[in-house]
Amino acid sequence: MFYKVQVQDHIRVPPDLFNLPIEEAVVKRIKHKYDGFIGKELGIVIDVTGITAIGEGILIPGDGAAYYDSTFNLITFKPEMQELVYGKIKDIADFGAFINLGPIDGMIHVSQTMDDFVSFSKDKTLMGKESKKIIKVGDLCRARIIAVSFKDLTNPKLGLTMRQPGLGRVDWAGDSPKAEAHAKDEKKEKDEKKEKEDRKEKEGKKDKEETKEKKDK
Repeated sequence: MFYKVQVQDHIRVPPDLFNLPIEEAVVKRIKHKYDGFIGKELGIVIDVTGITAIGEGILIPGDGAAYYDSTFNLITFKPEMQELVYGKIKDIADFGAFINLGPIDGMIHVSQTMDDFVSFSKDKTLMGKESKKIIKVGDLCRARIIAVSFKDLTNPKLGLTMRQPGLGRVDWAGDSPKAEAHAKDEKKEKDEKKEKEDRKEKEGKKDKEETKEKKDK
């Protein structure tokens, strides 16, 4: 979930920024410190939206920089358990799908992609055995967060599910006849493509055999 958070911090402004107006110098240092910041409490910092207060600068002997007690606002993304999110499928592997949520990617284990037995194909698609539903790279999906880990702050991990009713590819909503028809059309397209490739391969083999026969004569 996205949040607007107010933060208070002592911001260090080095001597090379003393020529700038105080607010401009402080904003530069806040952005330097917080852009891309990831923490368990704040989540992922997206942007600094403004400063509400800057206190008097304090010099620390032996440092040379000035420290300003500042209050400012941040836009952050903090994933919450059971939160409903939307994202695009970024990649697919035999063990599941990776979904991009904007500030962060999440992983959907193959067993959580749909309420069906799921098979993986080499063209990076997942298909349900009974429902014939297909998930491919680029699909817009609706998922629910079921696991959040900030153990490694450089690489927070999210686990998601799409097995619950109303989740999955957005055009699956309600398992409507339209959604089922869409899935069948995709399967038909995939089968036709494979049939065309097989036919092309057979024709290639036939041409080679005919060429070989002519050489033998």
